[in-house]
Amino acid sequence: MLILSELKTLTPSQRNAFVASFLGWTLDAFDFFLMSFTLGAIAEDFGVQVTAVAFAITLTLACRPIGAFIFGRLADRFGRRPVLMVDILLFAVLEIGSAFSPNLIVFLVLRALFGIAMGGEWGIGASLTFESIPERTRGAVSGILQQGYACGFLLASVVNWALFELIGWRGMFVIGVVPALLVIYIRMFVEESPVWQKGEHTSARLGFFEAMRGHWKLAGYVIVLMTAFNFFSHGTQDLYPEFLRTTHQFDNAAVSLLTIVANVGAIVGGVAFGAWSERIGRRRAIILAVLLALPVLPLWAFSTTPLWVGTGAFLMQISVQGAWGIVPTHLNELSPDAVRGTFPGLMYQLGNLLAAINATFQAWLAVQFDGNYAIPLALVAGVVAIVIVILAAVGVEKKGVAFGTAAST
Repeated sequence: MLILSELKTLTPSQRNAFVASFLGWTLDAFDFFLMSFTLGAIAEDFGVQVTAVAFAITLTLACRPIGAFIFGRLADRFGRRPVLMVDILLFAVLEIGSAFSPNLIVFLVLRALFGIAMGGEWGIGASLTFESIPERTRGAVSGILQQGYACGFLLASVVNWALFELIGWRGMFVIGVVPALLVIYIRMFVEESPVWQKGEHTSARLGFFEAMRGHWKLAGYVIVLMTAFNFFSHGTQDLYPEFLRTTHQFDNAAVSLLTIVANVGAIVGGVAFGAWSERIGRRRAIILAVLLALPVLPLWAFSTTPLWVGTGAFLMQISVQGAWGIVPTHLNELSPDAVRGTFPGLMYQLGNLLAAINATFQAWLAVQFDGNYAIPLALVAGVVAIVIVILAAVGVEKKGVAFGTAAST
């Protein structure tokens, strides 16, 4: 109820910016996670091993920092709103292009380009949102905004359950053009960030490296933190449908249902811990969310019945996305004003780059264990949970900092 009361205080302009950013991240994640449900079908169609197709996930993640930098700098120069529209249109076009790939090589190239477009959306959408809303609502909005990722995964789960048998993997990727419609909403209802408008001339004059002077130590810390965060999320999500399908031998309907259950947990965790961070601080909320993963780990990875597998999935994603729900506001608060269109997204995506090997590594490790994905998933989740707790404990935060002031530069 407290979260709803905070959101009700937003003006129509602030609410439209938040909705556009949330939907952009939802549809971005939807397009990305279609890969997780179709790895086996794509591999069969192209006559290759699943590990070869899983490399597409690695490419997508590895190319996201390029998009974060390119689109972030454009957003700092020309504004959040127009660049966000171009970026969304681009990743939707590349998604439908992937559906018509004649072979694996073309598919991999298109997924790499998709990664560039995907890399731009999060940082621009987050900066547009947090530069538009009141400071007191950041925690609650952050928790909901980041769950666009979980909602996208959930939406991909539903589409897989309802349509995969009818339209196959290529048809599912065709559906990925839907995000292009969001551009119409942004064009009609979303206003430019007031913080960017206030400092647009300063932002245009300052180059990225000039604006980052004195902030490189912070940047290094955030990159390491985001590397661990991305291992945490991608290590528990990207190959999870394949884990259910291969290790547990669940059918497509069960895989979809269990993934939906996991993402409901993700939404609950993200919203709750995001709002809670407004009371107890960003780092403390991250630590508490991540610690939840450790006792849940055996249930999540090694259960054998659908009921306990689903329970483990629900609880694990409360932990994973509970921690992630704090990230959007945390990174925007840490960012210098002049590069807020670039800094949060670039740091996030550089962490993605360093964690991009995760899917390929987990798929390879599963082969070493005779196709059992439980050990690779448990190993990654357990190790990075401990790493995140340590990094958050020794890190910094700027909860409540005013944007567009000396304190935020």
